Amino acid sequence: MTTSLYTLGIETSCDETAVAILRGDTDLRANLVYSQAKVHARYGGVVPEVASRDHLRKLPYLVHAALAEAGIGFADVGLVAATYGPGLIGPLLVGLSYGKGIAFGRDIPFIGVNHLEGHLFAHRLAHPDDSPPFMGLLVSGGHTALVAVHDYGDYQLVGTTVDDAAGEALDKVGKLLGIDYPAGAEIDRLAAEGNPRAVEFPRPLMASPGFDFSFAGLKTSVRYYLNKHPDANVNDIAASFLASVVDVLVTKAIAAVRRHHLNKLVVVGGVAANQHLRARLHADGAARGIKVFFPPIKFCTDNAAMIAACGAFRHSALGESAPFSLTAVPTLSI
Repeated sequence: MTTSLYTLGIETSCDETAVAILRGDTDLRANLVYSQAKVHARYGGVVPEVASRDHLRKLPYLVHAALAEAGIGFADVGLVAATYGPGLIGPLLVGLSYGKGIAFGRDIPFIGVNHLEGHLFAHRLAHPDDSPPFMGLLVSGGHTALVAVHDYGDYQLVGTTVDDAAGEALDKVGKLLGIDYPAGAEIDRLAAEGNPRAVEFPRPLMASPGFDFSFAGLKTSVRYYLNKHPDANVNDIAASFLASVVDVLVTKAIAAVRRHHLNKLVVVGGVAANQHLRARLHADGAARGIKVFFPPIKFCTDNAAMIAACGAFRHSALGESAPFSLTAVPTLSI
């Protein structure tokens, strides 16, 4: 890759407006994220129209701020990379259209990035010397998947969620417990003060032979339990629920690594910031001779650094670029 290439990365797939400037493969010069969490907290979840309008307001300012932080101008940018799916159609279109506009106006290449693949590139940013193959556990608000990464750009989907993703279940249970959106960090904190064995919630699909996930039924179990026990200890409920989620994720992930004869597991996505999941996977991985990698917290939640890294790789290493006719694909898979 040309080490002097500056890539402008844009991410607006949900409720984070993010912009990054990357030089070459992994030289991150700016990585700015504006979270809309407080905007959507009053609604208990993301409102797509509200998210889209907020992206429209914030994105131009973040782009100029990122360029200033990197010490460059529009004339120095050689590639624009923007998320085109999966995600919410309105928010996706904001970042995608803005990115295409910059590339068209500057007459430079543009590339659309798969948000899911972008998460995998968080590992490349955090651990540039650690190369595939590895098993990727992608666990976020909208997605839970196991992906065998034979090489960057060469993926095999091993398992995915059949209903609610793990992060989605965390937010929905958080709402049941009276926790503002997003609930993941607060459930993590409450669980540290609770008894994970207080309530024996189910472990959906944990014993099934495949690698798919299902968390909708677990959320429903929590709701039924709270209906019957309205005075239940919130810390114990959080701890018991989180124990179930972690058990399922860890069991499936470790089994997938062994089934595919790998020795590395890379965990990415917003739920990768969960301290209970981190501790359990490090322990269980070490016991089985599996190296487990997590990116820094700043690369777990949605960010544009990973989008820039993925786009730069696909353009420079694989020779790809996208036409300006590229449109958003809300249901895009890896």
